[in-house]
Amino acid sequence: MEYSGKTFNIPMLDGISEKTTQEHLGLYQGYVKNFNTITKLAGELMSDPEKNGPAIAELMRRRSFEFGGMRLHELYFPQFESGAKEVNLDGALGSAITKQYGKIDYCIAEIKQVASLRGPGWSLLYWDPVAAQFLVGFTGEQHLGHFVTLPVILALDVWEHAFILDYGAQGKGKYIDAFFNNLNWEVVDNRFAEVRS
Repeated sequence: MEYSGKTFNIPMLDGISEKTTQEHLGLYQGYVKNFNTITKLAGELMSDPEKNGPAIAELMRRRSFEFGGMRLHELYFPQFESGAKEVNLDGALGSAITKQYGKIDYCIAEIKQVASLRGPGWSLLYWDPVAAQFLVGFTGEQHLGHFVTLPVILALDVWEHAFILDYGAQGKGKYIDAFFNNLNWEVVDNRFAEVRS
């Protein structure tokens, strides 16, 4: 099965330019295309696995990187659709975050702190249904460092392509603030409701 890129209805964002958004969407489409290309090529090479073993191994390693980039961006972009919305502190998500962190601000601060780590990657808020708690994690290469099996509730892209056009190489902190200023918490709340049901 070949994967198709999704479309997103992203409004004008405060602090994230239209140029950055369009470039970012183009990068996402590249992940989809590359995943399909690698999948096809690996399948062709598997006709002679003994001869093509090393090439197949490298393609399969790269394939998960492209897939991770595709899926994480499919979590990232919808968080801007329909415009910024504050978290509903009385809703399921707001109540669960408050129960664990005491205040929503402490959860956001942890996500921001992880996002501010040196180097590119993603700051991710996961929900662990077994322990009934949130975990904040960092993946530097989209396919490494994940909490296996845990659903991602919030995805914050902190690769340079997400902010360098607007803020320069040193502008990650300003971009992170802009991300939260534009975040539609209703999307995050809906994800949380899905994984809890």
